[in-house]
Amino acid sequence: MMRAVSISAIALAASLSAGAVTAQSLDVVCSNEQAWCDLMAQNFGIDTGIDVAMVRKSTGEVLAQIRAEAGNPKVDVWWGGTGDPHLIAANEGLSVASGADTSQLLGWAQNMSDMTEGRAIGVHVGLLGMMYNTELLEQKGMPVPSCWRDLTKPEYQGEVTVSNPQSSGTAYTQLATLVQLFGEDEAFALLGDIARNVNQNTRSGSAPSRMVARGESTISVGFMHDMVNLKKQGFPVEIVSPCEGTGYETGAVSIINGTPNFDAAKAWVDYVLSADAQSRGLEVGVFNIPSHPEAATDPEAPDMASVKLIDYDFATYGSSETRERLLQRWEAEVKSQGGNFEE
Repeated sequence: MMRAVSISAIALAASLSAGAVTAQSLDVVCSNEQAWCDLMAQNFGIDTGIDVAMVRKSTGEVLAQIRAEAGNPKVDVWWGGTGDPHLIAANEGLSVASGADTSQLLGWAQNMSDMTEGRAIGVHVGLLGMMYNTELLEQKGMPVPSCWRDLTKPEYQGEVTVSNPQSSGTAYTQLATLVQLFGEDEAFALLGDIARNVNQNTRSGSAPSRMVARGESTISVGFMHDMVNLKKQGFPVEIVSPCEGTGYETGAVSIINGTPNFDAAKAWVDYVLSADAQSRGLEVGVFNIPSHPEAATDPEAPDMASVKLIDYDFATYGSSETRERLLQRWEAEVKSQGGNFEE
């Protein structure tokens, strides 16, 4: 059953009004699913009177944008997406501390805030997994994938869809997860073998699972909460937590350094950290793990306690140096092995 929400939208709106927010508009770049981006922009505007101009982009695209716009940012807030690029932005001085109160949040959200001195705060957790289309798997007489290594099986040639780590935080999380599981050299050998079975590398991390749900591909890699949404919609899919263990994301929110609308941006941060706002994701099929313990959850949402998780090293794999080095190696050793790339 859903947990009760203790903070009302009315009370939150009152607290934001008391903060003397003067800006009437806010530019937000969102790395969550489009429906959630749109819903949050709508609700924030209703509750605060601040209009939101919302653009949806993958995390790698956002990081490139705010780097290019350093000193003259075109956006005020970055909300959602995997935490590693948020950590990089914080370490490079591209984001600033919001001053938000994190004392009511779960420990992993507070940990991200502590790591970045308040420049990035955890808003949700997403667990990495695999999904397959049950009808296609049966029609083609293929075995059920259970482990990361299974994705290299010759039976799966042309049957696997993944995202591109140069644009997708989901794919970078997979890359960093395999490196932590198997060691770097073995992980890149494994990624190369998997790539030979890949039919397409998408820009968005959630796109592969949508393709599998529609029967356009057989197996995908992505975050389990996106997969739960597809399964609850009635698509013939099953979700797999890889037998060797898996990694996870800590999605975050960051205020961009140099924003002229800091007070409104701070209001956005306070809003997305509230139990009310996080609970609203269920209205549009968002089933990740919220950072506020009083936010409503769905009984079919992924459970951290039931999945074999690695001790994901956010400090190392959220550093600019590590990310750039791994992406360069992926470009040199994996990209050419297989799969078309979405433009």
